[in-house]
Amino acid sequence: MIGRRAALSGLALVLTAPRALGQAKARPRRLGMLWPGRRPPDGDIQITSFASALHELGYIDGQTIIIEYRFAEGELERLPILTRELLAAGVEIIVAIGASSTLAAHATTTTVPIVMSASVDPVALGVVGQLGKPIGNVTGVLISPDGSLAAKRLWLLQEAVPKARRFALLAPEADPTFNLQVRETMAAAAAAGFTLEVAGDRRGDYQRAFEDMIAAGTEALVVGSHSFFFLTRDRRAIIDLAAHFRLPAIYEWVEQVRDGGLMSYGASRTERYQRVASYVDRLFKGAKPSDLPFEQPAVLRMTVNLKTADALGLRLPDTLLARADEVIE
Repeated sequence: MIGRRAALSGLALVLTAPRALGQAKARPRRLGMLWPGRRPPDGDIQITSFASALHELGYIDGQTIIIEYRFAEGELERLPILTRELLAAGVEIIVAIGASSTLAAHATTTTVPIVMSASVDPVALGVVGQLGKPIGNVTGVLISPDGSLAAKRLWLLQEAVPKARRFALLAPEADPTFNLQVRETMAAAAAAGFTLEVAGDRRGDYQRAFEDMIAAGTEALVVGSHSFFFLTRDRRAIIDLAAHFRLPAIYEWVEQVRDGGLMSYGASRTERYQRVASYVDRLFKGAKPSDLPFEQPAVLRMTVNLKTADALGLRLPDTLLARADEVIE
């Protein structure tokens, strides 16, 4: 009897050992990230915020999750090729940064879930039918999908420069992210009786764009919402040119103001990527994109740089400063 029990016990160990081993060495999840621009520098908030949020959710890079990054380096026509590379690498979810990346991913796969992070309306973009129940494989986190934040920035800039009547909106025409921003800002300017010109192009010839704005009598500038063109690739050039031509400008991200821009109004990038990480986690755990309505940030923040205001000879109204979430002195 004892020998039989020992044999059965040994058999049980043999049968259960492979399963236990398999549990201990569960394969890591694979996530793809598709960017229209170049890789952000080490320590950039876009990378650190997302990695930190995933870590808090239990994902350890290189162990329980493998993140495949693909960067188009500004060559948007490469995005479909990069999407196919991600799919060939076996990614289970694609995080698409911006409208161009979302369009490329959506055109390439209808089965792999796509988490969109952009400042554009996905319904107008044609990737979903509705925000509340996104039938298909796309969901995500949006910032001002209706373009209204650009119009709000126009109002804040006019409050900062109350005598200004001629404004410009910097918005590369080749990118779909800007279509609604242009329409909403032009409508707001027309309703207020302001003159608004659209300036800039995808090639990044900002020197010419600023010269044209000054020649046209532009008194203040709204810099459009775009994390690649205006935050990653061209941030320094635009801020420096605005200072050189003494043109008050309002931006989307606080980092642009900390680098010397006058004002910003927008959502927190840290919170944005925390929400993206939450969506990724829920999809890995079995949710479908249609279970996850698109989210928009609940909190928007205004930042003002008093050093830049002084350099421009501006005396910002106390009522505006009182509403600022951060004042850089």
